[in-house]
Amino acid sequence: MNLYREDRNLQFVLARALEATQLALAEPVLDELGAAAGDDLDRLAATADRSPPVLRPFDRDGERVDEIVHHPAYHDLERAAFGRFALAAASHRPGLHGFAGAVPHVVKYAMTYLFAQAEFGVLCPVNMTDSLTRVLRRFATPGLLARYLPRLTTTDPAELWQGAMFLTERAGGSDVGATETVACRVPPDATLPDGLDAGAPIWRLSGAKWFCSNAGAELALVLARPEGAPPGTRGLGLFLVTRHLPDGRLNGCRIERLKDKLGTRDMATGEVTLDGALAHQVGDLDRGFVQMAVMINASRLSNAVRSAGMMRRGYVEAVAHGQARSAFGQRLIDLPLQRRALLAMLLDVEGAVAAIFETAAVLERADAGDRDAESLARVLTPLLKATVTRRARHVTGEAMEARGGDGYVEEWVQPRLLRDAHLGSIWEGTTNVVQLDVLRAMAREGAHRALLARLSRADRPPHESLVRLLDRTCRRLEARCDEVLALEGPRRELAMPGLASVLYHLVAATCLAEEAAHQLAAGEGGHKLVVAAAYSARELGRGDDPLDEPDLVALLEPLERWERLPVEAAEAVRLAD
Repeated sequence: MNLYREDRNLQFVLARALEATQLALAEPVLDELGAAAGDDLDRLAATADRSPPVLRPFDRDGERVDEIVHHPAYHDLERAAFGRFALAAASHRPGLHGFAGAVPHVVKYAMTYLFAQAEFGVLCPVNMTDSLTRVLRRFATPGLLARYLPRLTTTDPAELWQGAMFLTERAGGSDVGATETVACRVPPDATLPDGLDAGAPIWRLSGAKWFCSNAGAELALVLARPEGAPPGTRGLGLFLVTRHLPDGRLNGCRIERLKDKLGTRDMATGEVTLDGALAHQVGDLDRGFVQMAVMINASRLSNAVRSAGMMRRGYVEAVAHGQARSAFGQRLIDLPLQRRALLAMLLDVEGAVAAIFETAAVLERADAGDRDAESLARVLTPLLKATVTRRARHVTGEAMEARGGDGYVEEWVQPRLLRDAHLGSIWEGTTNVVQLDVLRAMAREGAHRALLARLSRADRPPHESLVRLLDRTCRRLEARCDEVLALEGPRRELAMPGLASVLYHLVAATCLAEEAAHQLAAGEGGHKLVVAAAYSARELGRGDDPLDEPDLVALLEPLERWERLPVEAAEAVRLAD
């Protein structure tokens, strides 16, 4: 199956988000990637998942090498991701995939969404290389950029240096302010290895990092506390550590062991000890955490995109099984409860995709200097990370159950999807931590006001009940945000799970409604109107679950086939006023 050609929803979203010339450039590579994700990349991912990497700490002469040995299938996946499809370089190198400048964020995330439907693990190194490059371009000295940018953005595997983020420690976990790694300034007149100077102060780092994904990366951004710096995140500096010194020796970085993980088993995550590792200072010494947040937020958005991709793959597998399998004298997909479960997955996928590509477009504007877009990106990113990644755990579980006993067998893709999906809500901050980041964006920057203003201005389809529901929810959330911000202590934090969830669902529902308005104005039928109405009724309405209506679940296959539904089809959704 070509996962791009079969995804009419993604094609619709991209046609709406991109200029015609951009879409013409994007479609050939998306088509190529869709074919690969449904074929060779999927097979490689299954093989690599069954063959986790191993750590080779010493060579035959007893010299410390800390080499991570991967199965050849994993290296093939790396070549596809970093080289053939240039996912890590897309935002940083002009001329890729036919674009004169950088590849638009919408296109890059569409490629990530497709790739994740075959393989999740290698996209962690891809994203961290991309995000590390983003940080260096914003904060590093010209010397650091000149030295490392070509290696980070090359599509030649022989020249590529991958990136990583060494953040988590045993003492703190999500509490980054508890970081114990210490940084000691190297005197300017000290003798350094040849080729190390790049116009930035040099420090030595000592400490232990507990959860280092892509542990064998050649470059890592590390938070450490300079001697004498205050406690908490304000006392942290940001440093760039190379795995090897210019002469080829290990740079005081020791991989203690690799983690035996539930998912992403093909990608090496380990524990790393920094024993006087030489490091370049990145940016201002007293703004390390703020600068690292640029990488964290980029990773959070990528995580949401990948989670949506796994939701889509689970849904596709469940539909294919329901159409091919018979039980009780009928196709599974003709059974009302099976249709209901599949339609619920469809709503989750299309809602997530609508919110994600809205955020990708916002990020493009923010990178161009739009301050309002910066505020929107600041709150949208943690909203998506908190909700889409958690929802992916449910959808991939439903997809497993849809296949029955075979769905629990590792020869099928469902167990891998489910195992990988559980990591999405943990990486770059657990759901609780990220919901508190939404709260910070509201309290410190008033980012929710920009978001609610954007949602209230959105185009609406000609559906009075849907419009009233969206407008009413927007007003209710504006008042609720003010109420939460007026709370103190535990009450304020305990309010966030409910508030963040409804905010996300309002974003997704509004984006779906905008898509519906666009589709109807173009005379292309009522598919999106049905989806927007059903999603809004389920997540924002106060009446019965719309999926209890036989007339609505009967629309599953017409929605799946993207038949040109009449506007009247939305009457199958009961939207209570």
